[in-house]
Amino acid sequence: MTVDRILPTDEARDLLDLATDLADRELAPKVAGFEERGEFPREVLRTLGRSGLLGLPYPEEYGGAAQPYEVYVQVLEILASRWLAVAEAVSVHTLSCYPVARFGTDEQRKMLPDMIGGELLGAYCLTEPQGGSDAAALTTKAVRDGDAYVVSGTKAWITHARSADFYNVFCRTGGPGPKGISCLLVDPRTPGVVPQAVERTMGLRSSPVAQIAFDGVRVPAERLIGAEGMGFTIAMSALDSGRLGIAACAVGLAQAALDYAVAYAKERRQFGQAIIDFQGLGFVMADHATQISAARALLLAAARLRDAGRPYSVEAAKAKLFATDVAMRVTTDAVQVLGGAGYVADHPVERYMREAKVLQIVEGTNQIQRLVISRALAKG
Repeated sequence: MTVDRILPTDEARDLLDLATDLADRELAPKVAGFEERGEFPREVLRTLGRSGLLGLPYPEEYGGAAQPYEVYVQVLEILASRWLAVAEAVSVHTLSCYPVARFGTDEQRKMLPDMIGGELLGAYCLTEPQGGSDAAALTTKAVRDGDAYVVSGTKAWITHARSADFYNVFCRTGGPGPKGISCLLVDPRTPGVVPQAVERTMGLRSSPVAQIAFDGVRVPAERLIGAEGMGFTIAMSALDSGRLGIAACAVGLAQAALDYAVAYAKERRQFGQAIIDFQGLGFVMADHATQISAARALLLAAARLRDAGRPYSVEAAKAKLFATDVAMRVTTDAVQVLGGAGYVADHPVERYMREAKVLQIVEGTNQIQRLVISRALAKG
């Protein structure tokens, strides 16, 4: 299905055309093989970076494209409709560039052109084995020792853990609670940084995740991003933007699943007619088309608030919650539309269904999104 989009500039339309072309040439033909092998497509990310698609929301002075978020999230949607793992990698990488771009020193920002250009791939190290949703309770410690911090602890579920060229590591430099958390920019080649075995995941197998152990890792003090105690503020600020990225991924995945189910239902005939002409299926897909359009509208509304410099945290939570729930519903029903064919790997809908589940978990579970929204309602 062709999505009729209202875009702010001709340049934005050209970028979406570029994203579509790259997605069709570089992503769609490769996804099945990489997913089957569980292989991370590092060169695909470099291609996207060299094409300017990894730095869309960042300033031109750092090598970015200075595009509004409403354009960036629509590019993510297009990428996700061909290969979710790549779109999620772009979202995570963009999130990983944010601390340096927004809070970094001039010296740290010298890395941004290579970060934004995709030559340096980033990872965002916030979650821990015993602390997922309760990020303020993290226990990884960074103790100041002369001109360095000594970092000890373990991070969990880290995208790009074994492929990244830089880590944003959120660690405790002070007392308990959010005010004791700081952010360090860590080189993965530093002695004591030990990525663990890749997790055996349900989906997104071409985007391996793993724990990372930090065993007395010495990080130069000039690698502190922002001031001590600013880490939690940096993390939450970045996650608001990251939730828009995940919502965009969900919209793209849901659209891909609907498009495939509709094409199949037009061709598959039972009782003398195409199965899409049976209201039991046709109405389900009509509901899905409506829900995807609603998710896209909610996402763009939140992105435009961000672009306008207005508060958007609650709207980002709504977009992430709604879009990922829609993706789970649409992909599950796409398998049902195909019947037995939907349960085999010859068709991509079984992969779409497995992939959709993780979107309800990452960047804050959907239960956390409901908590954010309900608290905003309670405050009036």
